[in-house]
Amino acid sequence: MNTVRAFARREWGPLYATLRNALVTKKWRAVPMTLGAVCLTALFQLVQNQSWGFRPVHDIGFVKAEDPLWVALLRTPLSLFVPALDLPVWGALAQVLLVFGIAEIALGRWRTLVIAYVSTLAGTTYARIGIALGPDGFFGLPATDAQVVDTGPSAAVVGLALFVCWRFRAWLTAALVIVSMVVEVLVKDNLAGKEHLAAIAAVLVVCALSALRQRRLRRQRLRAGSRSGAPPIRS
Repeated sequence: MNTVRAFARREWGPLYATLRNALVTKKWRAVPMTLGAVCLTALFQLVQNQSWGFRPVHDIGFVKAEDPLWVALLRTPLSLFVPALDLPVWGALAQVLLVFGIAEIALGRWRTLVIAYVSTLAGTTYARIGIALGPDGFFGLPATDAQVVDTGPSAAVVGLALFVCWRFRAWLTAALVIVSMVVEVLVKDNLAGKEHLAAIAAVLVVCALSALRQRRLRRQRLRAGSRSGAPPIRS
């Protein structure tokens, strides 16, 4: 039992402390962007199920690989908040509330939005590449996937979960996120699963670039400290 507690404290302790402090001091005011995203997702779900609302939601938030690239890029930000037509909306709402809420507290509002957009854009871009590769390769897709409506927060959720794990050094949880997405593709080889892998690849690149930037900043601080005669700064 002590071993389990020690592991949990090491794996999730820093993240838990960050979340608890924010929620205790600010409560729901700690996640205004997340609450807005939940409301927007619920609104899109309500509107797209009305006889008069499907076409407007389609025109601003539906993304398909057969669309012109400029149209897909314009629609991609809002497509993140349009629930998939073939999945229950409560799943999308729960994902946004939980994962976006954790990320907003742990990473900040703008970094959360950037990572979410990069993950979603990676999936959208991969769909076009996969269809161009064809169905024969592991990373390829059948031509019929060009007509699949590609909406929902799942790619963003995967990317945010992975980045939060990297940021707080929850290495086992990060590995579980990656392995679960690989298993998803092996069990059900479809567009959504492969887009999740594309989101993971994009976020891993972001993590690598962030690590390089942090290392460069530490070196600059050390050089500045040595030139000024101050003792080295320990990180």
